[in-house]
Amino acid sequence: MKHKYLPLLIVAAFAGISSTAQASGYRFGSQSVSAQGSADASGAEAADASTIFYNPAGMSRLEGTQFLGGGTLVVPHSTYQDTGSKTFTGRNPGGTTKDYAPDAVFAPALYASKKLNDQWTVGMGLFVPYGAKLDYGNDWSGRYAITNIKLEAIALNPSVSFKVNEHHSFGFGVTAEHMKAELGQAVDVPGSVAFLAQHAPAASQAFLANIAKTQGLAAAQAAGAALKGAKDGHASMDGDDWGFGFNLGYLYQMNEGTRFGISYRSSISHKLKGDTIWDFSQVSDNAAVNTFIAKASNKVNSKALVEVRTPETLSINAFHQMDDRWALMGDVTWTRTSRLQNLDIQFPPTAEGAERIRQQWKNTYRVSLGTNYKYSENLLLRAGIAHDQAPVRSAELRHPALPDSDRMQYSIGANWKLNANSSLDLAYSFIDFKDANVNYKNDCSPVTPGCTGNGETTKGLFKTRMQLIGLAYNYKF
Repeated sequence: MKHKYLPLLIVAAFAGISSTAQASGYRFGSQSVSAQGSADASGAEAADASTIFYNPAGMSRLEGTQFLGGGTLVVPHSTYQDTGSKTFTGRNPGGTTKDYAPDAVFAPALYASKKLNDQWTVGMGLFVPYGAKLDYGNDWSGRYAITNIKLEAIALNPSVSFKVNEHHSFGFGVTAEHMKAELGQAVDVPGSVAFLAQHAPAASQAFLANIAKTQGLAAAQAAGAALKGAKDGHASMDGDDWGFGFNLGYLYQMNEGTRFGISYRSSISHKLKGDTIWDFSQVSDNAAVNTFIAKASNKVNSKALVEVRTPETLSINAFHQMDDRWALMGDVTWTRTSRLQNLDIQFPPTAEGAERIRQQWKNTYRVSLGTNYKYSENLLLRAGIAHDQAPVRSAELRHPALPDSDRMQYSIGANWKLNANSSLDLAYSFIDFKDANVNYKNDCSPVTPGCTGNGETTKGLFKTRMQLIGLAYNYKF
């Protein structure tokens, strides 16, 4: 067994897991409760300070000083059915999968804007662009690809808008983004031991001979039995980094009730630096065997580095106030997820070989339509529908760390005015994911020269449904 920085196999998830998020690929998706109510079709509406995220030019429509604070509760339901996973030696890894998604995850969002004069408005946004939490457990059939992951990202987005005249407004923002991740993976010790016993038995024979010489025949027999019954090892990693980007926006107001917007959010480069820790203490009850396996594997706790570049997005949207009660809106967002082709893991100079994770993502589109209905002076109702593409091309390129698929989102929402200065936003969404087949094979096994990996094949079916519940408070003064 060679150097195998196996937990890095799932570093693709550093860039975003959709199992606890509603948007495809990298993005978390829900950055505003008011926007959620219309399935994020409201980019040109600019109803509150959350326009800082969707189109900073929309701040030109906000009067005085405005504050928005709230968040979205994500309630996922996911299942996995194995259909033939196997190790690099061809054996069935066995195991069962528990409910790997969390019961609920909360993502906060805070925005504030201040109108300086008739032309200039400034603002600040704080939101969660990416987030995930998955725990498959150490005994599931795909454990050699991933056992668990936790991803947390938060972004600060100071912004400014400039109103040229009654028709044209521009916006600009800078984004400071922090990513932090923890992840784990099983190490296929049983497969490696069996392979070496058949094809390269000298090392284990020398180990057992030394045990017999120093501790006696009984101890050697016990060690031999422990070696044959060896269990999985485990590897874990953490990493974090700050990255910086920007966003641009333009808003054209044809008349009081009709406007069009276009916005762009740049990619952000991250160099995720972390520590890799190997644990062979549970391989067997024989300490000598555990030590032998750890040394034979040449695995050493070390630093690791992965360079990730998040995708840029381009959105075009429109808003039209049909009459005193009804408004229609729509949005089309293009995401350059093709930036993620292959992930190359960078190891210390002493490591043997690199790890390449095949992704070969395609660019995606998200299309959403929404409506507002003014029920009364104090109550505005919202509804929306959206189709979101997944960047994954095929089952063979769908890694279990990102069992993403196309999905439909159905949303309803409301804004309730408490008084002249404050209001509440409520939203509920149901997201229906297309069933996702996975048939991902790691091309590098523990005995493949010049590279690292478990060599596993994870084959199964993921089914995911999700609910989002949003609540936000708005205050104007």
